[in-house]
Amino acid sequence: MNTKPENDTELRAKINLDTARMPWSELLRHFAQGNVVFVSADLDLVDVAVRISHDDKDSIARWMGDGKVGKVSDAQAQAWTDSDAMLWTSVVHPFILVQPEKTVLH
Repeated sequence: MNTKPENDTELRAKINLDTARMPWSELLRHFAQGNVVFVSADLDLVDVAVRISHDDKDSIARWMGDGKVGKVSDAQAQAWTDSDAMLWTSVVHPFILVQPEKTVLH
């Protein structure tokens, strides 16, 4: 792609509009297929989706090395099933990126 991920405002806006909250239970089929990717709550889900779309290998590798992005583990899946978790989701074909809802402090 010719545009740098941080400057791709069109893609960022499209991904932002397509981001939604979903119950984990609706993502189990995709998890079983190995297509669900965890994104840490301290990262911006839309930014991660844009960088994956742009194949930004450096950012992705750094986040994976830090444990901030990766395939959803069986332990995470079980915890989300047990708690009937709602997650933020963003699709970057063939993956579904998921992020736990951020805790709001009042």
